[in-house]
Amino acid sequence: MAAAARTARLAPRLAAISRPAIARAGVSSVAQRAAFSVSARHMKSEVIKETEVPVSIYSPDSKGIASANSDHFSIPVKKGAASAPEPIAEEEDAVVPLQDKVFNQMPRTLQKMSVMGKVIIITGGARGLGNHMARACAEAGAKAIAIFDANQDLGDESAAELHQKTGLPVSFFKVDVRDGNAINAAVQNVVDLYGTPDVLVNSAGIADSNIKAETYDPAMFRRLIDINLTGSFLMSQSVGRAMMAAGKPGSIVLVASMSGSIVNYPQEQSCYNASKAGVIQLGKSLAAEWAKHSIRVNCISPGYMDTALNKVPALDAQKKIWKSLTPQDRLGAVDDLNGLCVFLASDASGFMTGSNVIIDGGYTLY
Repeated sequence: MAAAARTARLAPRLAAISRPAIARAGVSSVAQRAAFSVSARHMKSEVIKETEVPVSIYSPDSKGIASANSDHFSIPVKKGAASAPEPIAEEEDAVVPLQDKVFNQMPRTLQKMSVMGKVIIITGGARGLGNHMARACAEAGAKAIAIFDANQDLGDESAAELHQKTGLPVSFFKVDVRDGNAINAAVQNVVDLYGTPDVLVNSAGIADSNIKAETYDPAMFRRLIDINLTGSFLMSQSVGRAMMAAGKPGSIVLVASMSGSIVNYPQEQSCYNASKAGVIQLGKSLAAEWAKHSIRVNCISPGYMDTALNKVPALDAQKKIWKSLTPQDRLGAVDDLNGLCVFLASDASGFMTGSNVIIDGGYTLY
C-alpha cells in the first residue's frame, strides 16, 4: 500500500517530465523561438577581430627527440583584403633521381609511394605529358626507363637528355603503337636489357578536334581509333603477357581523357571522345581479367592541358571558354599528371585497380 501511495504521488511529476519541452512551455514557446533567434543573431556577430595571432611552436632538439621546450610569439594581423600570392618561380629543368641512401631514410609510406627499382615503359614519352611523366618516374626511383614513340628524332633526343640528366639507363624504341609485331619485339628487348617491366604508362595518342561528325573522314576515324584504342590494347597485351610469363605483379596506367566521360564544348570531336571512352572501358575490363595475375590496370583522365599542341593562336578563343568552364580557371600544367602517374605506378596504389581518375581542375563538376 505504501508503494502504491508513493507511485500515485509521483505520477504528476513523471508525466510532466515525459512531456515534450514545448508542450510544457505552453504559450511561452513563441517567446522561446524569438529568444533563440536573437541569440543566434548575436552569436553570428561575435567574430573576434584579432590584432595579433598567438603562435606556439614545438620543435625537436638537435638529436631529433621531442622536447618540452617551446617558442611562443605573436604575428601581426594586417587589415584589408588578402594580398595576391607571390608568383611561383619557374622550376629548374634538372631531373634528380632518387638515390638508395635517401630511399632507405624515407618513412615506409613514402617508400611505397616511390617506384624504386622498377622497370618502366612509357609510350608517347618523346615529348609533352609522356615525357614529363618519364622524368617524374626517374625522380621517383625508377631502375630503368624505356621510351616508345613513333618520332625517331624526338625520341632519341629525349632519351639521351633524360640519361644525361639522371645517369639512369634509358632506351628509346621507335614503335608505332598500331604495330603489334614491333611492340612485341621492343617489349622483349626491354626484358632482355633490364628484366620484365614492372610498369607500363601508355601515353601515346592523337586528337582530332573541331571536325563535325557529318563531315568526318572515315579514314581519319579509323586512324584515331587505331592509335588511341587499339594501341592501348596492343601495348597492354604485350606488357601484360611479359608480366604473366615472369609471374611478376605489375601496374598498367592508360592515359585516357575526361572526354571519355563527358562531351566537350564548344568543339566537335566525336571520334576522339569515343576513342577515350573505349580506353576507359578497356582499362576496367583488363583490370577485372588480370587481377588474378596481380596486374593492376588504371586510367588517368586529364582535362584540358597546356601542352605545345594547344599553344596555337587558332585555339585562343576556345581556350578562354575552356578556362571559364574550369573551376580552377586554368589549363593543366605539363607536370600536373606526374604525381598521379607515380602513385598509380607505385605500390602505394596496390589495392587500386579498374579506376578512372579524372584530373581536370574541376571541369567535370559542372
